[in-house]
Amino acid sequence: MKKIRAAIVGYGNIGKYALQALQAAPDFEVAGIVRRSGADGMPAELQGYNVVKDIRELGSVDVAILSTPTRSVEKYAKDILSLGINTVDSFDIHSQIVSLRRSLDESAKAGNAVAVISAGWDPGSDSVVRTLLQAIAPKGITYTNFGPGMSMGHTVAVKAIEGVKAALSMTIPVGTGIHRRMVYVEIEEGYDFAQVASDIKNDPYFVNDETHVINVPSVDELLDMGHGVNLTRKGVSGTTQNQLFEFNMRINNPALTGQVLVCAARASMRQRPGCYTMVEIPVLDLLHGDREELIAHLV
Repeated sequence: MKKIRAAIVGYGNIGKYALQALQAAPDFEVAGIVRRSGADGMPAELQGYNVVKDIRELGSVDVAILSTPTRSVEKYAKDILSLGINTVDSFDIHSQIVSLRRSLDESAKAGNAVAVISAGWDPGSDSVVRTLLQAIAPKGITYTNFGPGMSMGHTVAVKAIEGVKAALSMTIPVGTGIHRRMVYVEIEEGYDFAQVASDIKNDPYFVNDETHVINVPSVDELLDMGHGVNLTRKGVSGTTQNQLFEFNMRINNPALTGQVLVCAARASMRQRPGCYTMVEIPVLDLLHGDREELIAHLV
């Protein structure tokens, strides 16, 4: 069987774990890694791989796994989709997902390709769980409580703010879907901490949450990529009240994101041209293996 040729675009924390997930997947081969610096200063684990500055240098690629910051996803995806290459990403600004879907749907159809967006664990695999819980209790309320743990999207957003040398954003669950953001920063010399803290609190990632910004001598001493989620839905099945469902997990954040991205990359090869979120894709399409054997095992 012909293997799916996947390229990783961006090689930070998510890119590293996406590579591990690809290496473990029997139906994929790594077409190459796209880094801004190309092969210059590449880490030892990339020896033996094609490491380039532009995906066009890799030749045949079926799908690109975008491991770039959320705010650059749309730009990279549009360029790559125009080449007829599928894309998957872990875009995580919930309020902007619908507009991104509309934008990339047009680009994907024009390029005869598929985009799967927001394919991390939340949004992403948790979105699938939320959808199922709402289906089996149509009336009710679902609470999504994250953490405690490091939010990669929020951390990257802080690092992009002028004056921030290093950053760590921790998500602390308060309950009923409400979260506190604890942001630890090292400040560049010559910058005012109060101004930097204000810029962080007014960023779209933080503006709707209780946010505390703390100046620390070393962010690295605080770093832990563990995270977690608790999903709870209390609702009504038919006319029966008090149906209660709960889903919990404790995870390594980038490792799970990388794995979900690879599953979504596989699923992208089974969809018609256009843009999809994970709730629109059959869950079986995420898995490798014979379809009937999977059904016999899982159903």
